[in-house]
Amino acid sequence: MPARLSYRSDDPYAVHIAFHINSGSPVNWTFARDLLVEGVFRACGQGDVRVWPTKAEGRSVVLMALSSPDGDALLEAPVTQVSAWLERTLRAVPPGTEGGQLGIDDALGQLLAQ
Repeated sequence: MPARLSYRSDDPYAVHIAFHINSGSPVNWTFARDLLVEGVFRACGQGDVRVWPTKAEGRSVVLMALSSPDGDALLEAPVTQVSAWLERTLRAVPPGTEGGQLGIDDALGQLLAQ
């Protein structure tokens, strides 16, 4: 099934994935960008979201297992495409700079100044 990964700098720690499953509106999931970064290289995650690399029909892919009370999904994507997409997110908001995107320091400074 087609799925769409998205990333927003105003939500810098997260990646978003949307896919359709026999419904008019997409199913949306949000999970840690770091989880997807790690999952390209080795199995990681637990509970609702697990990510791991593997081979499928001779191709390198990354699998994302999503679980909820409403159902489960196993998504597969080519590692090269996921890695390229992640690289763009990491250039947009480099690791370690995510907190600066949230403006928490500015907001806290304004609160303390009052």
